[in-house]
Amino acid sequence: MNTWSLLYVVGASQAALLALALWRRPLNAEANRVLAVWIALIGIDLVVKAAYFHAPGPALFKPYRFVGLFPFLYGAFFYVYVRVLTQARPVGWHDVRHLAGFAFALVVKAGMLLQSQAETEAYFARLAAGEPMGDRWWFDIALYAYSLSYIVAALVRVRRYRRGLLARRSDADAMSLRWIDAMAASQIVIWCIATAHWLVRVRWIDYPLIYGAVVAWVFVVGYLSLRQNVIPAAPAPDPQPPAASLDEAPLDDARGAAVESRLAQLMSQEALYREPALTIGQLARRSGYPEYLVSAVINRRCDGNFWEYINRLRIEAVRERLADANDARTILDIAYDCGFTSKSTFNAAFKRQLGLTPSAYRGRHAATAAIRTVPD
Repeated sequence: MNTWSLLYVVGASQAALLALALWRRPLNAEANRVLAVWIALIGIDLVVKAAYFHAPGPALFKPYRFVGLFPFLYGAFFYVYVRVLTQARPVGWHDVRHLAGFAFALVVKAGMLLQSQAETEAYFARLAAGEPMGDRWWFDIALYAYSLSYIVAALVRVRRYRRGLLARRSDADAMSLRWIDAMAASQIVIWCIATAHWLVRVRWIDYPLIYGAVVAWVFVVGYLSLRQNVIPAAPAPDPQPPAASLDEAPLDDARGAAVESRLAQLMSQEALYREPALTIGQLARRSGYPEYLVSAVINRRCDGNFWEYINRLRIEAVRERLADANDARTILDIAYDCGFTSKSTFNAAFKRQLGLTPSAYRGRHAATAAIRTVPD
């Protein structure tokens, strides 16, 4: 068995174990099952490649060319994985459309895949003799463009998810899908190798190297995906309360004012905003009012949604402490004490609200205090 075949067998074994582990993993279960199927397909791809490169011949030529169409699936699987991960919406019939690229490839290559054994042997003999086989150059371009478009679409979805997460939670860094960046970057590297092989034909940049990079990608995915955190799905739009409820509790009546007063009390006296994992459901239970009413009051009377409201209170608490010359704690300690659990989320929220970084804000107040203490 040559070196490449051995490497592919190792990669296929890792893919099989990883697919089983991901399928049974309860964390982000729906998304991990999509990833498990994707990894299993890569394992099958590597097994066929290992067998073909070990003993190339007409018997393995059709399976070899068939799995050569799998890259039309890989970009689509990446996108569906990211979509399920960020939305917690399981795979359904609507996702069949993502198989369109693979179906297109099957149609284009149907003649070769359905040819007789004698035709396959003749084709393989001409290929082994180095005859140009007239492969469609546009087919490779279509493959690259199709797959990379899915990778880009997945990254756009991740970026939007992160923006929403930063606005909604103070512990966003731990759930910001950093392993998705690594998975995407690894795929882009593989596609760059494939493009270089197609365009420049450098001796050591060849087809086996492409799948050697795929093996490395499997190990990267295995390490990162098994260390992932629980990913909260992007929230669906708040459902409208029944019309009767809106009629019973317009926001300008006594109940709207009472809810606003109760929220102010909970925040000023009990400092609920300091609870890092606080949700609107928990806040509603503590207030004693229905969640839809609490949400409506916050949205219409507090100038923003729930997470903007909570982060605004946290930033205000941090601001007061940073302006206190007697508080010698670090900025990060103060931020954590006020409910944040992520340095980057805190810094972004602080600058968005006050127009200064936390260190600049503290420095400005320290300088002002120093001037005031200088004797005349």
